[in-house]
Amino acid sequence: MKRIISGNESIALSFGDAGGVFASGYPGTPSTEVLEEMARLGAVYCEWAPNEKVGFESAMGASIAGGRALATMKHVGVNVAADALMSFSYTGVGAGFIVMVADDPGQHSSQNEQDSRNYAKFAKVPMLDPSDSQETYDFVRTGLELSEQFDTPVFLRMTTRTAHAKGYVEQREKITPKVGEWVKNVPKNVMLPNYGKIKHIQVEERLLKLKEYAETTPLNRVEMRGTEIGILTSGVAYQHVREAFPDASVLKLGLVHPLPEEMIREFAGKVQRFMIIEEMDAIFEEQIRAMGIRIDLGKGPISYCLEVDSEIIRKAAGEKETSAMAPVQNLPQRPPIFCPGCAHRGLFSILAKLKVFVSGDIGCYTLGALPPIGAMHTCICMGASISAAHGMAKVNAVAGRAEKPVAVLGDSTFFHSGMTGLLSLVYNNGNALVIVMDNRTTGMTGGQENPGSGQVLTGNPAKQVNIMELAKVMGVENVVEINSYDLVATEEAIKKGLETPGPYVLVDRNPCILRYRVKNPPLKVNSETCTGCRACLKAACVALGLRDCGDKPKVAIDPNICNGCGVCSQLCKFDAMSKG
Repeated sequence: MKRIISGNESIALSFGDAGGVFASGYPGTPSTEVLEEMARLGAVYCEWAPNEKVGFESAMGASIAGGRALATMKHVGVNVAADALMSFSYTGVGAGFIVMVADDPGQHSSQNEQDSRNYAKFAKVPMLDPSDSQETYDFVRTGLELSEQFDTPVFLRMTTRTAHAKGYVEQREKITPKVGEWVKNVPKNVMLPNYGKIKHIQVEERLLKLKEYAETTPLNRVEMRGTEIGILTSGVAYQHVREAFPDASVLKLGLVHPLPEEMIREFAGKVQRFMIIEEMDAIFEEQIRAMGIRIDLGKGPISYCLEVDSEIIRKAAGEKETSAMAPVQNLPQRPPIFCPGCAHRGLFSILAKLKVFVSGDIGCYTLGALPPIGAMHTCICMGASISAAHGMAKVNAVAGRAEKPVAVLGDSTFFHSGMTGLLSLVYNNGNALVIVMDNRTTGMTGGQENPGSGQVLTGNPAKQVNIMELAKVMGVENVVEINSYDLVATEEAIKKGLETPGPYVLVDRNPCILRYRVKNPPLKVNSETCTGCRACLKAACVALGLRDCGDKPKVAIDPNICNGCGVCSQLCKFDAMSKG
């Protein structure tokens, strides 16, 4: 049976077909759809974890107990899960274990460009790098088999293009899930130093065996078409190479760690010009140069930043560019901004007015950093808002500065890694105002469930964790609920939090309007009362615009976009707005 599906959908389908038992992860573009599709298919137990480390460890436990397991995350999530990854490389698996990591070349939805091939080399585990949906489907099953054969976790590396592009996939026969024996094996699974030293030797021996395997596996293949140009590549870059040089010979790597040295040496010796095309870091090039193999074209003319495409490859190789259509110039810009009716708009309007320093976090509210709002001043990684604000406050105290920093984060981010920051703030007698925007979903990645939403991944009911009660249990004495749609009350609450020494927590409990399909009647503007002062435009809402009223442009509201939140009307000094 053939079907047209994305790479992420292929993973979900294949894991169920390959006898998968347990899957866990944390949503993050471009990896999110894997578990969503798995939940829709209903063949495998799957769940959202509070963060990637917990998801990895839960899948690790499932593997140890004898069930084939999958952990999903985006590239920055591996940073969170790395502690468990490094030791699990030593212990090895029970049943097959795959960690699916989705890299984001081009930073389509990420705070950095990070090449996860470095983690495979660092952790000394094999990594598979598919180039289309069919390979993705096939590599999941192969990865599980490889994991069991070599007693190792296996990386399945996706990128934004392979994760989201669709292609034909032909299913293979289904394997009935079989749960293996649950064994108490202390020397294997308890990483005390005396056992760890032995396991490290075994890891190095395993890597040597994997290098031998790399030389003969069909995961790596040579496509000889001539001897003038030979290109080594992998993943989605393979597709661009074939488009740029359809007549060139290609060494396509499906197993990108460890590398097949003899296969590479033999291939390079057959061609007049040996080229390496890879996105982001020079992982292949550095290792192949260390082998003493000549390279005629590597990363030199190809940037370490952003994605590659066929035109970039041809230009780097000194070839004429094709007649590809040039991009249209001078198109109007549409900067990202809060959705009409979003609760974040009211909060950031007040934060901008008060001109406070806002330590931000990862989520929809990060849009508060952009003009015209410009009310967020740091955004580094998940959960850093509170921890960073704590450090800022301590330095302010040393410097004699009275300003109290404000940390802003969402509910999913709070559960992910903000809780420990709050605990540190309390424990170390910190002085920061923490605002948790509790919209009861993981909004930035499309509205997934979290421990505060009251549902699990499959939609079944679950215990709903109360952030206000949790903050009190952690020792925060001042925990106050706010409604950011009420600008006056929100401003008063923020001012009180700033004036009160010590940890102070505000929780805004308003549902995500997209996730929960909140729709309010639109507002309208009284053109007689409106003076055209444009104060309402500080709300930065796409429903607001200007229309020609003769002497002076005045504000107009698009009723098809407006969600009636009322933030703009509260910014109006002339009471020119009302409900339609």
